[in-house]
Amino acid sequence: MIAKIESGSRRIDALELIRIASALQVPVDYLLRPAPPILSRRASLVAEDTGTDVTRESERLEVALVAWLHDVQQLIGLNVLQPKHLLRTETPVDSSAAARELALWVRGQLEAGTEPIESLMELCERAGQYVLVTELPGDGASVVDGDVAAAVVSIRGDPGRRRATAAHELGHLVIGDEYSNDLGVHASRADREAVLDAFAAEILLPTQVLTEIGQADGITRDQLIELAARYRTSWSLAIRQADHAGVLTGEARREWSRSTPTRAEFMEAVGWVPQSDLESIRVPPGYAHAVVEAWRQGRITATRAVELMHGQITLADLPVGVGADVEP
Repeated sequence: MIAKIESGSRRIDALELIRIASALQVPVDYLLRPAPPILSRRASLVAEDTGTDVTRESERLEVALVAWLHDVQQLIGLNVLQPKHLLRTETPVDSSAAARELALWVRGQLEAGTEPIESLMELCERAGQYVLVTELPGDGASVVDGDVAAAVVSIRGDPGRRRATAAHELGHLVIGDEYSNDLGVHASRADREAVLDAFAAEILLPTQVLTEIGQADGITRDQLIELAARYRTSWSLAIRQADHAGVLTGEARREWSRSTPTRAEFMEAVGWVPQSDLESIRVPPGYAHAVVEAWRQGRITATRAVELMHGQITLADLPVGVGADVEP
């Protein structure tokens, strides 16, 4: 029966379609619409080495990505969400140095300067990429369908890793399809990932910031901890950037790499101010506003509004007496 369905020689009814979707653990919509080519899969390199479990993990993340893309497209179709112009470059990016220059260009285009990025999700949205934080394991993935860009980032990793993954997916958007640009043609997949890692590192913690602090006598461990805390990067990324900036000796790099700062040290560096990002906020701010607006206009039900918010709100959070569920 399945073979006939796949070959197109047997029709199925709605109940069968629901059963198949349930068995495959995918949304029904996933089976009804052709999925666009996935732009980025951060787990793919690992999957090639470790086999079935990670491959299945990557596939589940891609299903979530396509479903998220359809959510964004639904709001656009309801005219409550106006997609941003996609921020993309026409300049060839074929090296880590070029990727770092591109990151600074992106910061300039989005008026971020060299200051810490308070909300990476909001920055990505302004670049035209809608990021969803999902409970699924893995790292992240992204896709572009026409003039709509979407990405998913797993919440399973530590905060620094999540921000690095989101910045990495932003790099995929800005650089473009990895198989159709100079980087994709002339480099291996591992080389492409290294270039995108350089882009992500420069987006999160610009080299210039480290150079200015350590230009005289180098940088101290306390200074680097403060930068990692304020810019909300992982300790390993901060060390790599300090090394790239030339403000770190080889001995310090080896010693500091073996002694990751405690959470108390990070919090002390920023005066014990909460530094959350890509955790309690699951969907971009503009998207969240569009969901509420669609519900207020009676275009979607409260249940669908909660679904579209992906765990960021519950039914109890919606105002009483407003929206599509209210009796006329």
